[in-house]
Amino acid sequence: MSQTLIELQDALAAGRTTSVALTEDALARAQASDGEGARVFTRLYGERALEAARASDALRQAGFARSAVEGLPISIKDLFDVAGEVTLAGSVALDDAPPARANAPVVERLIAAGAVIVGRTNMTEFAFSGLGLNPHFGTPLNPFDRAAKRIPGGSSSGAAVSVSDGMAAAAIGTDTGGSVRIPAALCGLTGFKPTARRVPRDGALPLSTSLDSIGPIGRSVACCALLDAILSGTGENLLGAASLAGLRLAVPKTVALDGMDMTVTASFTAALAILSKAGAQISEITIPEFAQLGAINAKGGLAAAEAWHWHREPIARAGDRYDPRVRVRIERGREISAADYIDVVTARAAWIGAVEARIAPFDALVMPTVPVVAPRIDKLAEDTAFGATNLLILRNPTFINFLDGCALSLPCHHPGEAPVGLMIAGSAGRDGAILSIGRAVEQALRAATGP
Repeated sequence: MSQTLIELQDALAAGRTTSVALTEDALARAQASDGEGARVFTRLYGERALEAARASDALRQAGFARSAVEGLPISIKDLFDVAGEVTLAGSVALDDAPPARANAPVVERLIAAGAVIVGRTNMTEFAFSGLGLNPHFGTPLNPFDRAAKRIPGGSSSGAAVSVSDGMAAAAIGTDTGGSVRIPAALCGLTGFKPTARRVPRDGALPLSTSLDSIGPIGRSVACCALLDAILSGTGENLLGAASLAGLRLAVPKTVALDGMDMTVTASFTAALAILSKAGAQISEITIPEFAQLGAINAKGGLAAAEAWHWHREPIARAGDRYDPRVRVRIERGREISAADYIDVVTARAAWIGAVEARIAPFDALVMPTVPVVAPRIDKLAEDTAFGATNLLILRNPTFINFLDGCALSLPCHHPGEAPVGLMIAGSAGRDGAILSIGRAVEQALRAATGP
């Protein structure tokens, strides 16, 4: 299932395939003994998904399609409520929690749109890491150089691998500091983090109520735009026409380009050259506020404080069942006072205002999504290496969450090379512009590097 949502929808409309056939293929891949399915899904829906597919095929035979994802297999991250099921969020500490009484709005919207939900995908426990490791359910392996056992990126790890391995046509994840864009970048896919308030977060187990956002992972910018129209409840596809000619792109040279490995440097540099040749005006700019973010979040920031608020009771009851690397990050929030928290909130407002003023003359920011290619899992066995790599991989995406902005990550590497993500970002509310610019960039890169 390597086609985009539009290609799959065209095949369904033309009668070249059926929803049942697509769903059976997705489930077969998920259940293959030599595949990643056991680590990708925490729950596979099987017969329930096939029932939905049969209903979709019946509707299509009657000449009716509810949306652009009618009959297409979609996976959902394990932190969304599904009525009658316990929402585990990649953990075993919530086994005894009561089941959800209703579907999360995003789940309800997908079902109403005719999507076939094939299962709940694995994730970093409670979404608190950008690497995608999970000691409870296993870590799905990155599709590139699988023998080397590289990380998939997180926290939406299973989401990305479900798409890369054809277990779903697209996936829905969450993004607090890059958790959609990081796995998309490391797995060679496209991920979209919308302005946080665009998609309702009710029924999604929170990490940081100030930073969480919900977005899709797919095979193209158009895939992300189609799903965004459904997730947002607007029904409006924001994807419009955009030309690279005269487009003003800013590359932040403060912090965002630090620590790039040779592969990312080569792919990013080549991508900028392609965009420049297509007529984009690329400027390197200084954003000193990026260098200040570490100090603002020195005590753990909004994520630690807000995670601790939610996890106080579960940790008191079942803290020994948490991933220790997740628990230690959450417990940093215990030491954050109300005054500390207000300091961060106040600093964030000023920080956003300053960054927005610096990027206002430009159509978008452009930077590597992640400065390194996916590292091997065995290189992260020591806590020091884990911590340093996690901070490095989260760094660039986190700028946009703190900005309350929107961003795409799309592939900019040549086929067969290690996946590298190019991030295109803007301030809050510029979702349509970023998606449209992203498609123009995607078209230029694909023309130059191949599909």
